[in-house]
Amino acid sequence: MDELKEKQQRLAQCLRSFGSVAVAFSGGADSTFLLKSAHDVLGDKAIAVTGRSLSFPLRELRAAEDFAASRGIRHFLVDSEELDLEGFSDNPPNRCYLCKKELFGKIENLARKQGVGTVIEASNVDDEGDYRPGLQAIAELGVASPLRTVRLDKSEIRRLSREMGLPTWDKPSFACLASRFPYGERIDAERLRRIDEAEQFLLDRGFRQVRVRFHDRGRLARLELDEQGFSLFADPVAREAVCARLNELGFAYVAVDLKGYRTGSMNETLQPAPFGAFAGSALKMHPQQVIKAK
Repeated sequence: MDELKEKQQRLAQCLRSFGSVAVAFSGGADSTFLLKSAHDVLGDKAIAVTGRSLSFPLRELRAAEDFAASRGIRHFLVDSEELDLEGFSDNPPNRCYLCKKELFGKIENLARKQGVGTVIEASNVDDEGDYRPGLQAIAELGVASPLRTVRLDKSEIRRLSREMGLPTWDKPSFACLASRFPYGERIDAERLRRIDEAEQFLLDRGFRQVRVRFHDRGRLARLELDEQGFSLFADPVAREAVCARLNELGFAYVAVDLKGYRTGSMNETLQPAPFGAFAGSALKMHPQQVIKAK
């Protein structure tokens, strides 16, 4: 615990050194912790910026807005429609790079207009162990990653969040809806809507950590569940209801992945080459690199 407190103190020092920050804020556990920490240190010189798009469910946007409003934090929205980006809909392995490059460019522009000097984001140490081409965009733009700078991992962030009384301390992990598609499977607005409605249905029935993966041009939905989800799915009535709703949404077949929920499952089919091509340089960059808005 002493080591954890030391990391928290170093985080405060890091944030203080920036003077003013624009936090890329999704409303998840990591970005909520970073935003609250920045606001505690910098007050009104810490603002939140959330990207609004078809791949970001309305429930997540509302949660982000509610948190910022409840803490008196200035909160801005930027429209980031990934489907308008050349090549994004084809869903290449560097899809996340294309999205993050565009989104953080818009956050930088907003920060400049608001007189804010530094753009920061909430990736943590655990994110360095997977294929994350978005980190390359962050490196190229010089966005600061304070949680990685002080070497905080996900479990530590949750522990500190709980101590701080943050409602997100045990919030299930979330990634944008575009991550539900295997690389090469085309992404469009109608398919994103189907995934969003399918996951919302499961959440409304008490499932917490869940992914609905889109396969075979939408004929197959592969469900990734946590242990609680497996227990819920053991009920024949629940299974029938889930299958019926997903059939309504156009999925002919519904399958449960026996490995359960895990981050980055779509990366399991990638060969080593894409990782080296897109993510290697991102992991070598120094996480204290920053954008200075002028």
